[in-house]
Amino acid sequence: MKVDTNTLKKIAHLARLEFDETSAEKMTQDMTQILDWVEQLNEVDTEGVEPITTMSSEVNVLREDKVGEHLPHESGLKNAPQRDSDYFRVPKVLE
Repeated sequence: MKVDTNTLKKIAHLARLEFDETSAEKMTQDMTQILDWVEQLNEVDTEGVEPITTMSSEVNVLREDKVGEHLPHESGLKNAPQRDSDYFRVPKVLE
C-alpha cells in the first residue's frame, strides 16, 4: 500500500506530529514499508494457530477462595491517619 502526502498529513495531524518536507518524504517511505510488511503478514496461513492473550509465559498461581474471619471495620479504621465516620479519608487526586 502506498502512502501519499495527503494521507501522511492527515495521520500527522491526528497524532499531533510535526516535521519538515525532508522528514515527510522519509516518513512516507517508512510508512509504506510498514504497511507492505503488514500485507505480507496477512498472507501467512494461521489456520489452527491459537491466538495468544499475553506475551508472558508465566502462569497465574491461583488459590481456592476460602471464607475466613474478618476484622470489624472499626479496627481497620483505628490506625487510619484520617477517617470520616466509616470511611478512609484520602487526599483529592483530581481537581
